[in-house]
Amino acid sequence: MQNRVNIQNKKARFQYEILDKYTAGIVLSGTEIKSIRSSKASIAESFCEFNDKGELFVINMTVEEYAFGNYYNHKPKAERKLLLNKRELKKLLKEVQASGLTIVPLRLFLNEKGLAKLSIALAKGKKLFDKREAIKDRDNKRDLDRIKKSYK
Repeated sequence: MQNRVNIQNKKARFQYEILDKYTAGIVLSGTEIKSIRSSKASIAESFCEFNDKGELFVINMTVEEYAFGNYYNHKPKAERKLLLNKRELKKLLKEVQASGLTIVPLRLFLNEKGLAKLSIALAKGKKLFDKREAIKDRDNKRDLDRIKKSYK
């Protein structure tokens, strides 16, 4: 596939401490995959949640309606099922229930076969002082890079 779709959740790494990563498939309809292939999706405010049957869903993921979809179009904010191995689902469910961790999407992309995949992470929320520390480190690195650039 020539089309490179790489939709990222930039806030996730700032707001959460990433503990473990997984790659999950997504159950999509025809117009949803067409919108994703044209990069008309957003995972900025989304999160993942288990239902009562133990299935994992991504909530609040926005996939814009397909322009040529007429009455077959999808709902932009529908819940979409994620596809993982049974072993991975059990492990994630156990971690979420036991220690209060959350599952956040990091990246939406197309693999080599053209299938939409969602990179998800088991994450722990950062405290305010951790976020301040990250901002401080980022500013220091930026200043250091400016100084190095001026000496070259």
